[in-house]
Amino acid sequence: MTTFADRAIPYYHTLAAPTNLPPGLGVMNPYQEPAVQAIVSEFYGKFYSDTSPRVFVLGINPGRFGAGVTGISFTTPQNLDRYCGIVNNLLDTGPSRRPELSSRFIYQVVEAFGGARNFYGRFFLTSLFPLALTKDGKNYNFYDDRLTTDALWPAITGTVRTQTGFGYDRRVAVCLGRKNETYLRRLNDQQGFFDRIVTLDHPRYILQYQAKSVATYLDQYITTLHDCLDTD
Repeated sequence: MTTFADRAIPYYHTLAAPTNLPPGLGVMNPYQEPAVQAIVSEFYGKFYSDTSPRVFVLGINPGRFGAGVTGISFTTPQNLDRYCGIVNNLLDTGPSRRPELSSRFIYQVVEAFGGARNFYGRFFLTSLFPLALTKDGKNYNFYDDRLTTDALWPAITGTVRTQTGFGYDRRVAVCLGRKNETYLRRLNDQQGFFDRIVTLDHPRYILQYQAKSVATYLDQYITTLHDCLDTD
């Protein structure tokens, strides 16, 4: 029987960057690198070698120091090793070689949920657009200008459609980011992927602007995730 991993691994190994981006935008495609292909195979083989449907947790598009390097959503090289048990030789090129904020918070969530095996056994972390975008050497979001959004909308639609085919629980999806919600809801209105969408504040927003309230946000995440699993 074909597993979630059997579907996901070939998808990432053959993922191509778009060629229609507006001028001035860059795109990072780590999946062409043999080291990242090996990580993708190990990660999905370790956590997704079954046929259980996952609740999708969807971000915007990857950051250049997380999945832009490792190929694993919201996961820096350090966190891939520390929390997922996947040793790697990838260099973290982030400031001061520290994990990016989003990855730092996400792995607090993963640990609070019971660790990587428990978390990934129930959820699939992904993004509306699967590759990191950059402009002037900084992270860029697909919705930061209309030309980029319009150019990538077919790819976004195709990304989510293909990934739901890995094995998903259509009853509910978790959206990370309030602005991201606008675009996920638009997509869902068009395509009907999910019965319901629940939204949480984005991890980067939490650590950048609400650092004193991290414990409250962490509780909110864990409560929401458990509620999604209890959806009738």
